[in-house]
Amino acid sequence: MEIIDSHCHLDVEDFDADREAVLADCRARGVNRFVVPGITAATWGRLLELCRKYEGLYPALGLHPYYVAEHRQAHIAALEKRLADEPEVVAVGEIGLDFYIDNPDRERQVELFEAQLAIAETASMPVIVHVRKAHNQVLKSLKRTAFTSGGIMHAFNGSLEQAREYIGLGFKLGFGGMITYERSHKLRSLAGELPLESIVMETDAPDMSGDICHGRRNSPQYLPHYLAVLAELRDMPAEEVAQATSANTVAVLRLDRVSDGR
Repeated sequence: MEIIDSHCHLDVEDFDADREAVLADCRARGVNRFVVPGITAATWGRLLELCRKYEGLYPALGLHPYYVAEHRQAHIAALEKRLADEPEVVAVGEIGLDFYIDNPDRERQVELFEAQLAIAETASMPVIVHVRKAHNQVLKSLKRTAFTSGGIMHAFNGSLEQAREYIGLGFKLGFGGMITYERSHKLRSLAGELPLESIVMETDAPDMSGDICHGRRNSPQYLPHYLAVLAELRDMPAEEVAQATSANTVAVLRLDRVSDGR
């Protein structure tokens, strides 16, 4: 049984002490492929080096809305150049809107988000989108920019209606550790109700820890447990859910194309 982690930050320092051990344990558990999104221009180089070093790691590059104060206009041009120069990059991400943070610069976030959408559309690349308290604006931006290349709505936590809109725009929806908590009633209901062909698995490691590692570092090692919970919510065999969600990730991010080119 293979499971793909469609969103984990294996490049961050939280994994510096034991990254190889984590990867070895993941592979023993059937987690063999990992999508690693970038968050700032300063980290792209390290992320790319890491993905070249370890088999099964796929880089994405983007400017995360949480770090909006660090991003500069020159980084937009740098992103465009990186995408042209680095054929192994599978998506533009992690990008998006975060209106949950204190005193969000909404106008600047939207400007950066739409600029990155335009770059992705020109390059015919999917995007990996971070959204907190901003689903209506994200949908508005996707429609205003006429974005057609699809992607993944990371850590989806919107409404069923919003989920259907994203699916109609060519997006898959990411689910991970949060579905393991019984108090996550809305999220667990969505995970059980949405079409399986619209779902991908993720951890967002080292963040968004599930019940198996509550209060500790999250890791792609725990993805099989998250998948087992999803399978239980859907009353389906875990192997079937693993096969479908992994195929969804491969399809939306075109991972086979990148693998074939390596």
